[in-house]
Amino acid sequence: MTKIRDDKYLKALGKRIRTLREEKKLSTYELSYTSNVSRSQINAIERGQINTTISTLKALAEALEMKLNQLLDF
Repeated sequence: MTKIRDDKYLKALGKRIRTLREEKKLSTYELSYTSNVSRSQINAIERGQINTTISTLKALAEALEMKLNQLLDF
């Protein structure tokens, strides 16, 4: 079976989300509240530890006041 998990990509995505969150001066608590995504999941995404769903990414993008394609532009 072919490996589909790309750890380098997941870490880059996590870094992008953390940077955007910090630019908006949001804590993980605030982003969690606004996006309805658990703080522990946000932390794991930002560290590149989990391969999250497109629905979660959409919720984070909306909470960061951007479109999903902007969130994934890294």
